[in-house]
Amino acid sequence: MPTVHPIDAGVSRHIGTYSDAVRIPAGHDLVVTSGTPGLLDDGTTPEDFADEARRAWVNVERALTKAGASLTDIVSARTWLTSADDVATYVRVRDEFITHRPTYMLAVVPQVVWPNLRLEIEVTAAVQPS
Repeated sequence: MPTVHPIDAGVSRHIGTYSDAVRIPAGHDLVVTSGTPGLLDDGTTPEDFADEARRAWVNVERALTKAGASLTDIVSARTWLTSADDVATYVRVRDEFITHRPTYMLAVVPQVVWPNLRLEIEVTAAVQPS
């Protein structure tokens, strides 16, 4: 994990466990993922939303690993859900994977790229150059 400096401007602490901003020291490589759904290896989605959310984080972790990063290198995460009813479940699942304080954005939208997908996650990670 890079030495990222979390910044507390007093807003995020009223909403959740994340940083209002982060400062990334010079000399880090940034790894940015595309919007990543909870697709299984066969291209299907789990029936249970929590399983779909877990799988999305596993897919993010796989992409980061291939790029030489890990979940602990995430400095920012953006998530789109298609139902406000899934927010609490999503946050519980996210907390299984993310234990540090990156910046977050969470939005509820009517639909992501495929109508059967209920979420997509996009992250930015900062790593020491290889």
